[in-house]
Amino acid sequence: MVVDDEILVREGLRRILETFDGLDVVAVCSGPAAAEEAVRHRPDVVLLDLRMPDRDGLTVLGDLRSLAAPPAVALLTTFDADEHLDAALRGGATGFLLKDTPPAQLEYAVKELARGGSVLAPRLARTVVRHYADSAARDAGSLPPRTPLSGPEPAGPELTDRERDVLVLVAEGLSNTEIGQRLFIGTTTVKDHVSALLVKFGVANRVQAAVHAHRLGLVPSDPAVVGGAARR
Repeated sequence: MVVDDEILVREGLRRILETFDGLDVVAVCSGPAAAEEAVRHRPDVVLLDLRMPDRDGLTVLGDLRSLAAPPAVALLTTFDADEHLDAALRGGATGFLLKDTPPAQLEYAVKELARGGSVLAPRLARTVVRHYADSAARDAGSLPPRTPLSGPEPAGPELTDRERDVLVLVAEGLSNTEIGQRLFIGTTTVKDHVSALLVKFGVANRVQAAVHAHRLGLVPSDPAVVGGAARR
């Protein structure tokens, strides 16, 4: 399901998404109708515009996540760094995509979300991970608000060299297919490594694993380096 206040945007996304094999667009709507449409059509995945004037994306995210069988929700934004990302993470968003995402990447993202995974646009990777890490630290009382990630974490699980390579690329926002291409290994092998990383770190998704990559000092602190390395 696509939720956006602009008719042209949501209909454009519908047309693109309907070209992908194995994917059906069950509804497109504006923010105020999102919860009702989700109950009626029971989508597995919702692409949700973050900034809408009639009912903002964070409010709609709360509406959707409060349903008895909530769908996976990916936030769509035109901004590389959005001040609402922290609230979106806390609200249960499992994906963050830019509106200029190429169709092939959009197909991967939707299907990954439908499989129960999480997706992260490369240009948003460092911002989302920083927000997530700062939020977790504030909840734990270990850091003051808005303390940036700095320096390696003193300890972490033992990783193989290949797991370490995969973790760095996960933190840069690359998909499993792109990681496989970068490391010259199969996508299934990448999935196995990612699953192993989630277990070793005791986390539920790729965003949380990426936080550990930053805390371990495995990812360059310069956002231009992170974004450039992940550029498709």
